[in-house]
Amino acid sequence: MTVSALYPGLVTHARTRPRRHRLAYRVYTILLDLDELPGLHRRLRLFSAGRFNLMSFNERDHGDGSATPLRAQIESRLAAAGIAAGGAIRVQCYPRVLGTVFNPLSTFFCHRPNGDLAAILYEVNNTFGQRHSYLIPTEGTAEPIRQTCAKTFHVSPFMDMTMTYDFTVHLPRDTVSVTVRGSDAEGTLITANFTGRRQPLTDGTILSTFLRHPLLTAKVVGGIHWEALKMVLKGLRLRPCPAPPATAVTVVRPARHT
Repeated sequence: MTVSALYPGLVTHARTRPRRHRLAYRVYTILLDLDELPGLHRRLRLFSAGRFNLMSFNERDHGDGSATPLRAQIESRLAAAGIAAGGAIRVQCYPRVLGTVFNPLSTFFCHRPNGDLAAILYEVNNTFGQRHSYLIPTEGTAEPIRQTCAKTFHVSPFMDMTMTYDFTVHLPRDTVSVTVRGSDAEGTLITANFTGRRQPLTDGTILSTFLRHPLLTAKVVGGIHWEALKMVLKGLRLRPCPAPPATAVTVVRPARHT
């Protein structure tokens, strides 16, 4: 049985200040074990790795966008951060649909050989063509996983840079949930969540999921701009896009308790 699967579900955003704004969209993500990609490519007719299909996954949509295998890139980042992993690397993201994709957030689960989670890499794309990642090692095996980091990468033109992210993650099994809470000095400013329920990755589920959500990429990109327009009409002020961080990855060290 493969680990890779589809996760149809719901994405929500709730902003509290200075104007309340909430959105909810039915979408789906795909969980892919990078080591399973060649087998999935051979077994499935409606899914391909690195080639056009109804649904597909292209490694160049992630990492540095180069021809270097994605697993090798992530292992190099883990090693540079001093994180011992060496096991499965699994990514939860939107798939390419008819050759198109936009991933505001891709979540990489980096495991040790015994199956324990060693770290999570949160890869963020903004609508200005920039990409940045936050690499955070995990501590212990308790769930949900809770992690924190300072914001270093511009995403929304309606948000300042002086913010903290708090992540709450339930690992992908029968269900998956990733929640990001953004806070400033006054408290919680925005909470974003995706929750989905597992379906096996087969040609049948690929086709049925596509028919229920035939234009996923257009829905994601169109939804971003539609919600932005509504926030402008509510009077929210636009912030200019600053230069991206000097490094492609922000490595976050958990706080040590003494």
